This record gives sequence, structure tokens and C-alpha cells, in this order.
Amino acid sequence: MELHGSHFIAGSLHPGKGEPFRAVDPVSGEEMTPDYFDAQSGEIDEALGRAEAVHVRRLAGNRNDRALLLERVADGLEEAGDRLVERAMAESGLPQPRIIGERGRTCGQLRMFSSIIREGSYLDVVIETALPDRQPIPRPDIRRWMQPLGPVVVFGASNFPLAFSVAGGDTASALAVGCPVVLKAHPAHPGTSEIVAGVITEAISACGLSAGLFSMVHGRGHGVGEALVRHPATAAVGFTGSQAGGMALWRIATERDAPIPVFAEMGSVNPIFILPAALATRGEAIATDLAASIRLAVGQFCTSPGVIVTVRGEGGTDFCDTLGKALSSEPAGTMLHSGISANYRGGRQRLAAIPAVEVVAEGPIGDGPCAAASALMRVDGNRFIDDPRLQAEVFGPSTLLVECSDVPEMLEAARAIEGQLTATVHSDSDSDELIEHKSLVHLLEERAGRVVFGGVPTGVEVGEAIQHGGPWPATTDSRFTSVGTAAIARFLRPICYQDCPPGLLPDELRDGPAVVSRRVDGQWEEPGSS
Repeated sequence: MELHGSHFIAGSLHPGKGEPFRAVDPVSGEEMTPDYFDAQSGEIDEALGRAEAVHVRRLAGNRNDRALLLERVADGLEEAGDRLVERAMAESGLPQPRIIGERGRTCGQLRMFSSIIREGSYLDVVIETALPDRQPIPRPDIRRWMQPLGPVVVFGASNFPLAFSVAGGDTASALAVGCPVVLKAHPAHPGTSEIVAGVITEAISACGLSAGLFSMVHGRGHGVGEALVRHPATAAVGFTGSQAGGMALWRIATERDAPIPVFAEMGSVNPIFILPAALATRGEAIATDLAASIRLAVGQFCTSPGVIVTVRGEGGTDFCDTLGKALSSEPAGTMLHSGISANYRGGRQRLAAIPAVEVVAEGPIGDGPCAAASALMRVDGNRFIDDPRLQAEVFGPSTLLVECSDVPEMLEAARAIEGQLTATVHSDSDSDELIEHKSLVHLLEERAGRVVFGGVPTGVEVGEAIQHGGPWPATTDSRFTSVGTAAIARFLRPICYQDCPPGLLPDELRDGPAVVSRRVDGQWEEPGSS
């Protein structure tokens, strides 16, 4: 498919208007054709109007239709071949193995959602049949299940041009449950977004579903995103990005005449706590593993370790030396785009300018306009506890080592930590160290969505048990995940039917053999039973 620089609105290409912008190769700094344009109000109205019509008229298809759609999208992404991989590499600076792996993850999660919606237990069907003779008050017939919220606005993320973008987890989970999607492509990779949007559009057509089920618009400025969230047809928002961006969208959504939920994954420093025995016996090995985690993808993972908390003592000096040498041994690599690169440099400078912070090691910056240098900084535990500025996320390949005087001070540091996506604990596996300090685990349970033991937080398994979300300000709602099959719960709401005529009920709520797992008058029924 030729790149047109157009918006995709309900199955049709819409040429852009206004001031143009282009993707920029972060390695060379060169612009790439074609030109793209901010969506205009009329285009936004049409995209969301068509999406609303799909929702109101119940045109999103049944569970099997949507399962086939997701499978066709996955097939289409694979069939896009080298063209998709090469454009994604050019727009992101990411290496070929990373892009191929990310496409595999994207296709895997699409197929995983397909299997979940076919199985149907996510509908949480509960039936209580009528008891007309019950005393003192008869019971009506009551049937409840989960139904889609309505049109979802999804913002493509910059750090995952495939897995958290046009066909990523937010889009997949919304489409899976029958919510139409209007996606704002990230301006750093508009060409990649256009290719994927074409795949989704073709898959919708091949499945015979309504074209209004998916639209994609471009926008470099904040105005397009604001207009999408303010639009009265928008029922929910999915966002992955900075805390400033997520909070701006959240405020707009809450100030609407009819507020809507914003499921925003925002900043996280993903603290690592290394207990004394682990530091003494495995400190250098842990440092080597953490350095690799910090440098992974040039530190541009939302789960990158940004804070490491230890207790000064045996093994501490060797740990710091090993970590510093590993981080400063070579250039970290090329960041995704100039905005992220500038923010990283600014974040490092602000952190290093705080008087209590010592810069321990810095790596070479490398070549290119978006090249980044790794860094290790250090601060005393009592300063970290007292100064919230030290918890600011520096999105990139650097970390802050917090050295506490003893374990009680480490616990106070944990208590001072704000909400996070992850928290990690290292202990001596041959002792009762973790059991002795289980209060640390309890503190971290209150502050993170995922607690990791003895590993690194980078690498998020896409499955049924994963929780990728955490307390404020890591996300806007810690009850939900943006990764894994449970992500579909964000875009559903319960609805109850009382004494509904049988002919109006969906198949899943009707009497007779169960078509999904459901609870009927207090007893579980499996598909095929009655």
C-alpha cells in the first residue's frame, strides 16, 4: 500500500489540510515523505459520528465476528512484511529484531483477545430467575451482563510503534468487546500508523463489519487530542505516555458536561529495593542485571528502573562501581524522537542540579541528533525521603541510587514512594531475610501494581494474570490493567434487564443451554449445560 499522508475515516482515505508535518528519522535527523496534517474539526466529527452510529445501532458484530476481525488484523500485520518493519525502524530508530519482536507481541495479543471473547466469560453473566411466589415480596426476573461503553479514543504511544499504537492493546481490547475506536496516531511514526490503519480497515471490510468501527486521524499539536476527548460521542479514552499528557487529558475528560473515564498509563520510576544480605552476597551480579535493564531500549520502557534503594554496608561500594561501569561503558543508543531526547537531557540536568545529588558515572553520548548517554546518580536516603523532586521520572537510560543508613530508613523510603507500575525486591534466597522484612513487601503492595521478586521489571508478560497499572500517579485508575486480557474490563459496563421479553435478550442471557459460562440462581453453568 502506498503511503498517502491521509486520515482513515470509517474506511475512507481523507487527504489532510493545513500545515504539514513529516516523520523524522531519529538516527539521521532527515525528514521522510509523505506530508501529514492535523485533523480538522469536521474530520473529527465525522470519525466520532460514524463510531457513535455503530455503537447506538449495535453494528459492531457478535463475539465471533469480532474474534475473526482481530485474527484478520494479526494476519494482515504479518503479511505487511518488510515494508511495515522497515518503516517502523526508520521512524523509531529501533533495530529490526525489536520491531519484529514487537509485531509478534502485537499479533499474539490480538489472537489472545480473540480467544477470550469467543470463550465469553468476560461478560460476567448472572441470571436470577423470577420467584413470583416468594414471600413477603416476589422476585422479578433479573439478568445482568457486561456491554461496551461506546466509542473509545485511543492515543498511539511513541515508545511502542506497534504494540501500544494503532493495533496495540488499547485498540485490540476495545474492538474485542465491541467498542468502536477512533485513534490518534503518534506524530513520531505516522507512516507506520498509516500502514497498520490500512490493515485494520481492510480487515473490517473483509469481515463485513461496519466501516465506522475504526478511524485514525493524525495530529502533531495538542488541539487534535483535546478535541477528541471533548467530543460528546467519546465514551472513554486509552492513553500511554507522560504524566503531563495523561493528566491534561484526564482534566479535560472530568470537566466535560458528561465526564468520561480516561485510562492513562503515565510515569513510573519502578523502584528496586535490595536488602542487605542480597547486596552483600550478590551485589555485583544484581548490578549487572540492572544495568542491562536500565539500558534496554535506551531506557524507553515504562518499567525501566529509575530508582534503586540499598543500605550502605558490605557490598555497597562494589555494587555502585559495577553499576556505574556498566552504564558508562558505551553509548546508550538512539532515542525515539527529538522530543523524548530533549526531555531526557532536561530531566537529567534537573536531577543533577539538586544539591544532594551526586553524578557517579556518565557514558558517552554517541552520534546523531537523538543519541543518549547513560548515567548513574546517587543520593542519601534521608534526602530522598524529604524531597519529592527526587522521584521525578527521567525517561531514558539513567537511574538514581538511594543509599540508606539502615533497613528502617529503607522502609521509610518505601513509604515515601508514590504510586508505581512496578516495584522490585532482592533478598538473600538462602536466608529468611525477606520473611524478616515482609513489611517492605506490604508497603510495596500498596504502591505498585506488580511486585517483582529477584528480577528486573522490564519485560511485561502479555497474559491473563498480568497487572500493568498501579496507584496514582502511575495510572489514573489502579483497578485496571492496560496489558493482558483483563484490559477489556476498562471498556465495559454492567447492564441489568428486569422482566425483559425473551425475544429481546441477547443469546448469552436467554434460557436454555448456556452459550457462555454463567451463574444462574446461584449455580454455575458451563457452555452446553442448561
